[in-house]
Amino acid sequence: MAELPELETVRRELEKEAVGKRFKVPEVTGAKTTKHNGNKKVFQSRLEGAKVKSVDRRGRYLVANLDNGELLMIHLGDTGRLEKVAPRSVAPKGTTVVFAFTQGGQIRLIDTGGAAQAFVVASDALAEEVPALAAGGLDPVADTVSWTSFARVILAKSVKLKALLMDPEVVAAIGPIYSDEILWEAGLRHDRISNELSSQEIRRLFRALVETLHEAVKHRGTTVDDFPFVDLYGKPGGYQDELKVYGREGEPCRRCRAPIAKARHANRPLYYCAACQV
Repeated sequence: MAELPELETVRRELEKEAVGKRFKVPEVTGAKTTKHNGNKKVFQSRLEGAKVKSVDRRGRYLVANLDNGELLMIHLGDTGRLEKVAPRSVAPKGTTVVFAFTQGGQIRLIDTGGAAQAFVVASDALAEEVPALAAGGLDPVADTVSWTSFARVILAKSVKLKALLMDPEVVAAIGPIYSDEILWEAGLRHDRISNELSSQEIRRLFRALVETLHEAVKHRGTTVDDFPFVDLYGKPGGYQDELKVYGREGEPCRRCRAPIAKARHANRPLYYCAACQV
């Protein structure tokens, strides 16, 4: 599952490759991907001829703002990815939608897991058609977020910090990797209760959240065996070389040298330092 830094990496690349270009009729080979629009012909007709004005990100959705007042929404699911390719190249297994432009070039949506989505929605109908976005969490990469607004969210809930960071209504698009990294950076255990944190601990958590995400974006995301992210051009991220705890079970903590421990959260591995995360 791509998390916020990976999605932001792809968003920036889409902005470079798609803005100012006009869509041809998209080729849809996976009708499940575009089912939000009812059938693929509706999806194709709403996208054909539209020009991309800008590319945004809302939660886990990549959003192309079109010159006809509509939005192309793309959600990669757990296994989806986008790739820019030359025309007439052989489409790999799992290709569900091919977006072609009148100026040449293609961007493919590839998803072997079957959970990716692509659909077109009128901008003034977005809240109605995708209500989950209305309750979207803080996005420290896209928006300026104050520590006081973050503190209000933290103190309003009574949940474990790992679950809190992975709640999309609290922070947008955080998953297993960055929640572990943020908590290590803050020096806080995954099972601490959110509304029991001191003011100083909330400040540390907020600073760790912002700094970790911005640093990960700078390194173009993380590529590890269980999350094999590649960008629009098929290149892996670089933040895996900076990871402090994720995937480092038994290795020495980079702060206190104690061995990194491994636990489970929501049927996925969780990594932390039992010595210096308190």
